[in-house]
Amino acid sequence: MTGLELAIEFTDLWKDLETSDINRMLAKNVNYELLEFFASYAEEFAEETLAGAPLSDELRSRLPNLLIIGYIIRILEERVR
Repeated sequence: MTGLELAIEFTDLWKDLETSDINRMLAKNVNYELLEFFASYAEEFAEETLAGAPLSDELRSRLPNLLIIGYIIRILEERVR
C-alpha cells in the first residue's frame, strides 16, 4: 500500500468514525501534550494567517484535526513498513 493509498483510506475511515471512536484511537496513539500542541499551533496559525478575518467555530475546531490526521497517517506509514 502506498502512502497516498493509506492516506485516502484513513481519511475515508476518519469521516465515518463517531467521536467516541476517535477519542479512543487518539488515546492509544497520541499523547495529551501533543494534542494540546496541535490545538495551540492551529489556533496560532489561523490567527496569523487570517490576520483579523473572522474564523468560524467549525473551521477553528477542524484545523487541529488536519494536523492530527497527518500525524496519525505518518504513524501508520511507519507501522506498515
